[in-house]
Amino acid sequence: KTKVKASERPLIRDSKDIYEILKQIWDEGKIDMLEEFKVLFLNRGNRVTGVYNASSGGIAGTVADPRLILAAAIKSLAVCIILAHNHPSGNLRPSRADEELTCKIKEAAKYHDIRVIDHIIISCEGYYSFANEGLI
Repeated sequence: KTKVKASERPLIRDSKDIYEILKQIWDEGKIDMLEEFKVLFLNRGNRVTGVYNASSGGIAGTVADPRLILAAAIKSLAVCIILAHNHPSGNLRPSRADEELTCKIKEAAKYHDIRVIDHIIISCEGYYSFANEGLI
């Protein structure tokens, strides 16, 4: 049980809100050094209820297991999830593997009535939103 009141949880209205939250929770010392994958859990009111650190990898990639992500989302009673990872290179364009993983998680989440509302790729200088680009 959380001690944070629902009204005090961060509200997600758009991708800029997501990026601001991710900047606060990301380790600044690692964002340009190694790739990490995180998932934000949201309630019905689009308020963040938790963060799952799905994986931490190397300079050029990390492996995020869809089963573990969905297990954590189900256990946390998430209604929506936001996928997020960084590109240490600073290149914000998604790779083919990024697009495939997003589709895979989105399809699997549907079976549990969980919506994937965005996938954000971040760097210390900006972000890329799959939703803004029509990829979600």
